[in-house]
Amino acid sequence: MYTKEEVLKALSHVEEPDLGKDLVTLNMIEDVKINDQEISFTVILTTPACPLKELIHNACVNAIHHFVSKDAVVKINMTSRVTQKEGSKNFPNIKNIILVASGKGGVGKSTVAVNLAIGLSKQGAKVGLIDADIYGPSIPMMFHLEGARPAAEKVGEKVSLMPIEKYGVKLLSIGFFTDPNQAIPWRGPMVTTALRQLFQDANWGELDYLIVDTPPGTGDVHITLAQNFPITGAVIVTTPQNVALADTRKGISMFKMQGINVPILGIVENMAYFIPEELPDNKYYLFGKEGGRKLAQQIDVAFLGEIPLVQAVGQAGEIGEPIILNDEHPTAKAFETISSKVAQQVAILNAGMAETVLN
Repeated sequence: MYTKEEVLKALSHVEEPDLGKDLVTLNMIEDVKINDQEISFTVILTTPACPLKELIHNACVNAIHHFVSKDAVVKINMTSRVTQKEGSKNFPNIKNIILVASGKGGVGKSTVAVNLAIGLSKQGAKVGLIDADIYGPSIPMMFHLEGARPAAEKVGEKVSLMPIEKYGVKLLSIGFFTDPNQAIPWRGPMVTTALRQLFQDANWGELDYLIVDTPPGTGDVHITLAQNFPITGAVIVTTPQNVALADTRKGISMFKMQGINVPILGIVENMAYFIPEELPDNKYYLFGKEGGRKLAQQIDVAFLGEIPLVQAVGQAGEIGEPIILNDEHPTAKAFETISSKVAQQVAILNAGMAETVLN
């Protein structure tokens, strides 16, 4: 008969690859049960989007067979508990706030934000999405929610906005409250007030990740978010050409400024290459090659992935059915990989470990 101590000792030889410590030390093993030859336990991953789930599962099985008994029948329940950024007491139900930013417009930042949010949701996380791009809110169109208005719910003396839920993601956008044909001259105090309402006057419920689509460039919105809310980190979107990379560097330097100090989770290179639909095996590097990947290496941050320039991505956004919903499309798979890597970087950051660079 095996003992619980033998099982835990065996599993202490299994290291969580990202965090660099064993599963027992990290308190990732629960509910150890032994019934004759059967050994069962639960592994608590740091995110449901963990890309190393199968690797950890196999390592646990091998450890039991090697250190306990080769005849043991091992049954593992792989579940998750998303880690939370420290200092998030003002938002106890929102574990991680992730900004999606770009140094310049037109690089597909909102496309990345939308597909990232849905990707995390598809992988089992509880996700919200705020469209904080006050100058050009596009989330209503990309979810086919033009003209939608969130409901309001009164709890005691407080009135809360109820985010609209679609594709498994809870949504609020500046665009839900403005006329799409009418320009609004936003000024600093108005920006701060509007953002506070989206965050604090909404009933988000419990969220693992709240994705925030920010305006391009550097300005009031980014500073307001960094100084008023517990931001876990930022995902930076760029295209490969030099003019975009130059602006990307400026955006990254802003997040690193004293008083802002937002960690960079990594870089996504959008429009990395062009693939004609009639020639799906051909790649044309219209804007240069691997500029985002090289920048990530130069500044020592994670390269989260590259997204090709394909017509289907733009069309999917325009009809309100983001490409990641099409499970068979190669670009959907690319976004799923990026979602997993973002979750991975969040877990590493929250564990207080040095960032793992994924190049």
